[in-house]
Amino acid sequence: MFTVCLSIIYLKSISKNNFNYDKISSKLFLNKGSGFVGHSYFNFQGELGQEIFVNQWTPEEGVELRGAIQIAHGASEHSYRYNEIAQYLNQFGYIVYANDHRGHGKTATSEKELGFFDYEDGWFKVVEDMHSLNEIIKSNHEELPIFLMGHSMGSFLTRTYITLYGKELNGAIISGTGQQPKIAIHTGKIIGKFEVNRVGVNKVSKLMQNLTFGGFNKKFRPNKTDFDWLTRDEKEVDKFIKDKRCGQDFTSGCILDLLNGLSYLRDEKNMNRIPKELPIFIFSGDKDPVGDMGKGVKKLRKQYEDLGIKDIQFKLYPEGRHEMLNEINKQEVYEDIRSWLDRHL
Repeated sequence: MFTVCLSIIYLKSISKNNFNYDKISSKLFLNKGSGFVGHSYFNFQGELGQEIFVNQWTPEEGVELRGAIQIAHGASEHSYRYNEIAQYLNQFGYIVYANDHRGHGKTATSEKELGFFDYEDGWFKVVEDMHSLNEIIKSNHEELPIFLMGHSMGSFLTRTYITLYGKELNGAIISGTGQQPKIAIHTGKIIGKFEVNRVGVNKVSKLMQNLTFGGFNKKFRPNKTDFDWLTRDEKEVDKFIKDKRCGQDFTSGCILDLLNGLSYLRDEKNMNRIPKELPIFIFSGDKDPVGDMGKGVKKLRKQYEDLGIKDIQFKLYPEGRHEMLNEINKQEVYEDIRSWLDRHL
């Protein structure tokens, strides 16, 4: 029971495209008539001077800008894996931004930095990086409504974000999330603190890794890979495995940061800070182990309803696994997201 509960804590995340992340360029990829004009990127300086890498997708000239989407990716992946959903949303007038979190993607300047947030308060440094990007988006598009979408670890970051800065958003989309038992979080933090002291904050703890990954693939035996739980689309699983910027182990300090974030989210006074008028769309696959096969996601919906949040849309996709943005029915998911956005402009 403890292993399974703690396993749900780790928050992998994935949303994928087949490309070499180290060869990313700033050139425009023209696709006339699609509504998509190009991909570009930039950096900004986060807290304590950390350079944060950002991908940006812009609709083609002639497509009226209607809204801005900020995406928070999940653990052990990077923001360019949201290229496909970004291009899709471009067609309908949404400009899309997504940064690589600390310890991920191009924000990590070397492989040694992968899987490590910071030496202290890493979770909230990542949230503040998200807020800094949001400020940039607002300065670039003062007239546009801004929506925040987070997947997996990014969903928990988004849930933290809306307790602090929810009034600055027009809506939030929460994908691949869950609701972990308080006892599992508390026990995990005790072990995490011990392991940080034992191996070092920026080193990998095999104990924490084993507890973290323990239960994800069990429901999908016999397994072809260690990542069958991500999606039913085997090609997407293979892409994830081949991407050297994906699937890295988290350091003991980073896992403890995650647990601190989850602990924050189980505090009722923190949850009461969410604006009651903020529209929220929660979706997941009903075979997603991060959400306890739908049970944890339903618990989150009930928590939000009990808090008095007025506009909640909720959907569980039958047989869907962790990556609904990368599932075999992803077109349905894309259309549901776009429809929800259109209704909340």
